Amino acid sequence: MTKLAWIGTGYMGLPMARNLLKAGYEVSVYNRTSDKAEPLASDGGKLVSSPKEAADSAEAIFIMLTKGAAVEAVLEGENGLLAGLAPNAVVVNMSTIAPGEARLFAQRIESAGGIYVDAPVSGSVAPAVNGQLVILAGGTEKAVDRCRPFFEVLGKKTIRFGEVGTGSSAKLSINLLLGVMAQGISEALLAGEQAGLQREQLIEMIRESAVNTPMLAAKKDMWMNEEFPAAFMVSLLSKDLGLLTSEAKREGLDLPLAEAVDRTYADAVQSGKGDLDMAAVWLELKDRLPGAND
Repeated sequence: MTKLAWIGTGYMGLPMARNLLKAGYEVSVYNRTSDKAEPLASDGGKLVSSPKEAADSAEAIFIMLTKGAAVEAVLEGENGLLAGLAPNAVVVNMSTIAPGEARLFAQRIESAGGIYVDAPVSGSVAPAVNGQLVILAGGTEKAVDRCRPFFEVLGKKTIRFGEVGTGSSAKLSINLLLGVMAQGISEALLAGEQAGLQREQLIEMIRESAVNTPMLAAKKDMWMNEEFPAAFMVSLLSKDLGLLTSEAKREGLDLPLAEAVDRTYADAVQSGKGDLDMAAVWLELKDRLPGAND
């Protein structure tokens, strides 16, 4: 049986690791907060106490964490992943990080005798549960092909964009569009309501138009009920937009929409909406309406 390791059992990581277990793989599981990994024990996961123990003898180690600093923390130290990495094991980093961070992590993994693939995903919790994510991969063709059996369990499509770092670039690109679309829909709803139109009819109008999007169907009830349970938190999208705008500045790109949504989501985090779903950008904009806080 192929032995795998999974590091990071948050909103996305837990259902993804569960799908690998359901597919028959042996999976060692590590999470910094151990109780968040416990649900996987009943699915056959082996809970371990360190990244080193997780990586021991694993053919592939998957990392699904929130940011580059968290990835670095599990790599280093006497109990870190690098200390337990088997020769030629592949480390699949599915976290959303900067492309430069991906390339630096690849150097460390390769120096330790391993192989690195960056493979963030497009999709939130429901696609993760249903194995319908889109895998955005960067790495050698051989390394990505080696991971495809696992990716076929986790997602509906794998796109290899090129060498290490390109998967991370792709993820930042698609998340820019995600932020722009959510803010655009929110602004359209607010503009219509300020003109005296009904929110439900505005949503119906968008649904029947050329700019309809699956996002509308997914988030419609949130906008209608003004309740935003997190599938993809505002704070995480804000982090990604910050990475994207930093990359754009480094490359000399002028991206006015990116800068606008970056500011809006950063403001939403500052005003206490960070743990809500990204569709709660609507609340941030609503709070700016004249008389909203009277």
